[in-house]
Amino acid sequence: MIEETETIEEFLARRSADVEEAVRKAAEAEILPRFRRLAAHEVDHKSGPHDLVTDADRLAELRLTGDLRALLPGSVVVGEEAVHANPAVYEALRGDAPVWIVDPVDGTRQFVHGDDGFCTLVALAHHGTVVASWLYAAARGRFATAVRGRGAFLDGERLFAGPPEPGRDLVVATSHPDYTTDEQKRALRALWTDGLAPHACGSAGLEYLAIARGELDAVAFSWEAAWDHAAGLLLVEEAGGTHLTLTGEPFRVTGGNALPFTAARDAATARRVADVLRTAS
Repeated sequence: MIEETETIEEFLARRSADVEEAVRKAAEAEILPRFRRLAAHEVDHKSGPHDLVTDADRLAELRLTGDLRALLPGSVVVGEEAVHANPAVYEALRGDAPVWIVDPVDGTRQFVHGDDGFCTLVALAHHGTVVASWLYAAARGRFATAVRGRGAFLDGERLFAGPPEPGRDLVVATSHPDYTTDEQKRALRALWTDGLAPHACGSAGLEYLAIARGELDAVAFSWEAAWDHAAGLLLVEEAGGTHLTLTGEPFRVTGGNALPFTAARDAATARRVADVLRTAS
C-alpha cells in the first residue's frame, strides 16, 4: 500500500515485483487455462470480424483491475475491455491520479488461433508519462519489465536495442491490413520502398519487445490505443530506442498524435521511417 508521502518512484522501488506477480497470477489463472482450449461461446466480436474478445481477456482484466488498484490505492485502471464497455474510462489518462494501462491479451487474434504470439501488457502512467511497464508472454514463459530511467529487462537480463547493421534493409512491422482504413493503407504503403522491408505486425507488445532486443528495426502503427503502446514504448525507450509521430514529437499516451507513428531501435532509424511516412501523408 502506498503511503501518503510516498512518490510513484518510491512505490515502484518497493512494489514493482508485486505488480509482476499480479500480472503472472492473472495470466496463469485466466489466460493460460483457456489457451488452445477456448470454446465457441468464449469468443465474441467487438467492432468487426477481426476485432475479437474472449473470456480470457475479460476475466484477466477484471482480476488485474482489482489487484493493481489494491497495490496502489487512489490509482485508476484504463483497460481495453473497460473502455470498450464505457469509452469515458479513457479520460482517466488525462487526470491527476496514477493510471494503470492494461491490455489483458495483446494479440487476441493469435490467442484465439492457438498461436503463442500474445502477451499481457501493463503500464503505469502519471500525468501523461509512462513510468513503468510489465510485459508477460505467458505461453512463452518470458517476462519483460522497464522503469523509466532504470533500464529495460527481459527475464532479468538488461536489454540494449543498438543500431541496425549498416547496409541492409530495415525491417519494419506495420499495422496489420485487417485493422487499417483505406487512408491508413495508403500512408503505410510508402514503406514499400528501397531500403525498407515491411511486414504486417502480430502482437504490438511483442513487436516492441523485438525492437528492445535488437531483433526488429522499427514499427509503423496507425492507431493510438494506449493499452497497445504504453508498455512497449517504454521498453523501447529504456533499451535505447525512440519513437516519433509525423510532427516529429514523441508519441503521447494521452492521445492527439499525428499518425502513423514509428518506434525504432535508434534515432536515425526512427527519423528515416518517420520521413517516409510524412512524405506519404
